[in-house]
Amino acid sequence: MMKKYTPFFIGLLLLFSCNDSVKKETSSTITTNIEDNYKSFGNKIIVDEIDDIKVVTNKYKDLKEGDTLAITFSSTVKSVCKAKGCWMRVTLDKDTETMVKFKDYGFFVPKDIENDTVVIQGKAFVSEVSVEEQRHFASDAGKTEEEIANITVPKKTYSFIANGVLIKK
Repeated sequence: MMKKYTPFFIGLLLLFSCNDSVKKETSSTITTNIEDNYKSFGNKIIVDEIDDIKVVTNKYKDLKEGDTLAITFSSTVKSVCKAKGCWMRVTLDKDTETMVKFKDYGFFVPKDIENDTVVIQGKAFVSEVSVEEQRHFASDAGKTEEEIANITVPKKTYSFIANGVLIKK
């Protein structure tokens, strides 16, 4: 009876051993691609998987204030702090963006990266941004006095604290 199942078990063993080598190769291919094509800021990003932007947007929608989610994703920079490069806004979908700040202000990004592709790794969360803070960010972004004055109510925002950022070369 055992002889009957031996080929089956050998086949399963081969299938699982091949699966591990494919995962390792994919991970190293991603890492090599990033090192060759991106400039790194902050902590080194460890890439096992880059979440799809649609998945990230849906995850944000499920978060409540106080929740955090560790993720890595790629997006396009919509705006960046013109004073120091101390924050940026990245696109989630055509109507949604996330405000990205850098952990402990430990690093900044270049001030001229609008429309560049970035990979960010860190923690996603939702928060309420005061009128004062919104006006500060608008000023940093170079908005007009009129645009700044039009900010009159707190706003629930998608936020992100990045440990590391990769900017496509």
